[in-house]
Amino acid sequence: MHVEDLLRLESLDLTLLWGKPPLLAREISGVTATDLEEPGRFLQRGEIVLSGLVWWSAADEEATADRFVAALRGAGAAALLAGEETHGRVPEVLVDACRRHGIALLSVPVHTSFRAITDTVYLRQWGDLSRRPAASSYALPENVRDELSRLLAEGADPATLLTRAVAHLGTPPCHLLSATGRTIARTPTARALPAAEASRQLASALRVDPEASPYGQWFLHLPGEVEVPPRMLHEIAEVFAQHRQGALRREAVAQAPARELLALIEAERSAAAPLAAALRACGLPERGPYTVMVMATGAEESTEADALREVLRHLADHRFVTARLAGGGGTAAVIAGADAGVAAGADARGAAAGDTGAGAADSGSPGGSPGGSPGGVVAALKGLWPALRACDEATLPYGGISAPAATPAHLNGALVQARYALTAARRAEGPNLTAVDDLTTLEALLSGLPADVRTAFGIHALGALADGSNPSHRMLLETLDTFLTHNGSWARTAEALHLHVNTVHYRIGRVELLTGRDLARLDHKLDLKAALLCR
Repeated sequence: MHVEDLLRLESLDLTLLWGKPPLLAREISGVTATDLEEPGRFLQRGEIVLSGLVWWSAADEEATADRFVAALRGAGAAALLAGEETHGRVPEVLVDACRRHGIALLSVPVHTSFRAITDTVYLRQWGDLSRRPAASSYALPENVRDELSRLLAEGADPATLLTRAVAHLGTPPCHLLSATGRTIARTPTARALPAAEASRQLASALRVDPEASPYGQWFLHLPGEVEVPPRMLHEIAEVFAQHRQGALRREAVAQAPARELLALIEAERSAAAPLAAALRACGLPERGPYTVMVMATGAEESTEADALREVLRHLADHRFVTARLAGGGGTAAVIAGADAGVAAGADARGAAAGDTGAGAADSGSPGGSPGGSPGGVVAALKGLWPALRACDEATLPYGGISAPAATPAHLNGALVQARYALTAARRAEGPNLTAVDDLTTLEALLSGLPADVRTAFGIHALGALADGSNPSHRMLLETLDTFLTHNGSWARTAEALHLHVNTVHYRIGRVELLTGRDLARLDHKLDLKAALLCR
């Protein structure tokens, strides 16, 4: 399929904004949808790029559009298809940048979805390839296509599909990888790849479903020495795109029981029988221990769920379900180890993932597969967090993890803990994933309080000193902070502030008068220390 073929399709209603005939005659190898400002490293040569232009604003300089288009040119993109919905039109500076760099530019009207364009390209390629002679080096043989279609209809697992798709090539080593380097499937000749090593291969791998979220992407990877015609790879990728869509449909069906379970857990007093029945319906054990995790990304609900499920699928031998919290504030997961009580029903982890089989054993999480201990789960998730963050530079995922819940009756408390740890994660520096067991200091404990609670406590505890606009009060707060930092030592406080000891005594006396606290008492010192931390 060529770029100009897209312009001829009335159903897409695309408009050519700039592009010379040689550019419009370029063959399309695939599709990538992106709103990264510099997407070059994620593109494959010959792809058309779909962008909603979220990365651009009217206040941006011309250089912003120029960097974006230069990245497309450097990656060998066939054309840019820019959506009109975000800004109501395609900015003129983008047209100029495409003209300078020699990239054909087509505008996509509001009523045309990116999914429709993607489907058009891959279905057209699929049809073109199927009409070629079976001996062609550019398409799967007809018997292979028939077999893969049958396996898809029968619900075959990814490992079987992958092995059969490349069997006619001598079954070369081949991997199906997730966005965080998790091995979903591999051929018998392919070695196991640790997640970190697999992540480095994604730049040269073929995306299976360009419409998937950054966390839900699948990639087809063959070592560089294995020569397979690009069109054949795209045809194999389409097989897995269809498999993935089927898995998503099954996952959507499985969400109803998961939502019911989380609703029961959110309720402070849920009867034991309904809670046990909900656990069974989700394929989870009726006996603990369980771990509850809550994630928030600020992205749309489906993207957030993709992020949470992707990181949890690295946990070998663990089952989980996820659902959006009814009260808002993120997406939650209930996690159970394989050594917990066995429940009837399908394995929730496999049913949700749609990628059971060999891939589950090859999760490649740091330090090996985590065991059944809750501490192992927390350590594994923290090790995986950088890979999750790398999936989408525009989104920052936050996570909170509870302490172990011994029984279903303790799940509500675990959810409260996970939410508290999530709030602490938003305030912490570093990996943005916090377990409630990490809150071992006063400062860490207070970080889990909602911002309005922290503010109210600080105002009431500090009294008149809470007025930061008063220079005298700011001076007294500095003295108080230094005094408490030096464990109430008058001499060391005076030395740190370059003051006479008598001046320190005077200022602390003023603090006691304005706050109504006695700094000779430990509990009052703790109150004021907490108030300072809550500012």
